[in-house]
Formats: sequence, C-alpha cells, structure tokens
Amino acid sequence: MAEDALASSAREAMWVMLQLAAPPLLVLLAVGLIVSVIQALTQIQEASLSFLPKLAATGAVLLFMGPFMAGVLRAYGEGLFDRIVTIGGSG
Repeated sequence: MAEDALASSAREAMWVMLQLAAPPLLVLLAVGLIVSVIQALTQIQEASLSFLPKLAATGAVLLFMGPFMAGVLRAYGEGLFDRIVTIGGSG
C-alpha cells in the first residue's frame, strides 16, 4: 500500500513539475529563437541584446501564469498531505 502511494506521489510530483516549468521554458525558447533570427538577419551579434527580451517575457509569463501555478501547487500540497494522513492512519 505504501509503495503504491509513494509511486503515485512521485508520478504526480513529476507531472506538477512539468506543468510549472513548461510555460516559462517554452516562452524562453520561442523568444530566444526570435531574437536569434533577428540578430542573424541584421548581423548584430551582441549577446546582451537577447537578455532583456527573455527577462521581460519570463516576467510576463510568471505574472500571467502565477495564479494557475499557485493553484497547481496548492492542490498538489493538499493531496499530498491528505495522502500522508491516510497512510499514517491505516498503519
């Protein structure tokens, strides 16, 4: 019983990690690709030019996705603590 709960908790933790990390990383990937294409087209090879757009995009994603991310973490924490109480009560 405890092994099944542990495996389920690990699987759920990986799913939560994917939900929380994917949006900012995908936006960073897209912004980096766009900036790289623009730099290649204009032949401006300045490394610091890509930093500010990536920073702004990451901040915007975290601002807009913050409530969703907090909800996912809250639901995961509640489920985890409920599972801990269930396992502790059955022993």
